[in-house]
Amino acid sequence: MNQSWDERYATDEYIYGTAPNVWFAENLHGLKPGKLLLPAEGEGRNAVFAATEGWHVTAFDTSEVAKKKALLLAGNNNVSLDYRVGALEDVVLENESYDCIALIYAHFPSRERILFTANVIARLHTGGTIIFEGFSPRQLEYQALYQSGGPKDIDFLSSKEEIGFLFKELTITYLQEEELVLKEGNIHQGKASVIRMLAIKNALF
Repeated sequence: MNQSWDERYATDEYIYGTAPNVWFAENLHGLKPGKLLLPAEGEGRNAVFAATEGWHVTAFDTSEVAKKKALLLAGNNNVSLDYRVGALEDVVLENESYDCIALIYAHFPSRERILFTANVIARLHTGGTIIFEGFSPRQLEYQALYQSGGPKDIDFLSSKEEIGFLFKELTITYLQEEELVLKEGNIHQGKASVIRMLAIKNALF
């Protein structure tokens, strides 16, 4: 998997653009800057934006090429990132250590999602926020109609109901399937179907 992502990222172009995801940026603005974790961060567009907003950013991805491009983007914006290469189980991250974790198009096969989600939640401070945006299963139809990106295997796509189940121990303040028009580089372009969620880790978790 990491070889295919290395090949995809092996271009001077930032394939998802350099501007942050809209849902991520809007909701990060409402939070006091602290420590942010960005799994599956790719070329660094969200990480660099957050760093310019005063967040201490830890990011990781399985692609070494993505890391190099992210650090170049950070340097061009005069910010620094703690960017690591590996899967969640490979990188050393302390529990209860992040004020916000953002999962932006972090798609995984169904067999990995429950454990991945539990591990992500374990890294979040009590009172911390999860920001989530990912493609819904309906995106397969939108791909065919609008070529707007996303996994082509439905096993990598989660429904609103599944996302609600995965994060059921948190206080979910927003969870909706939405149709929107993506403008993120050349890969995420056009009408799409996504799941958006905001959730807080309360003291009883």
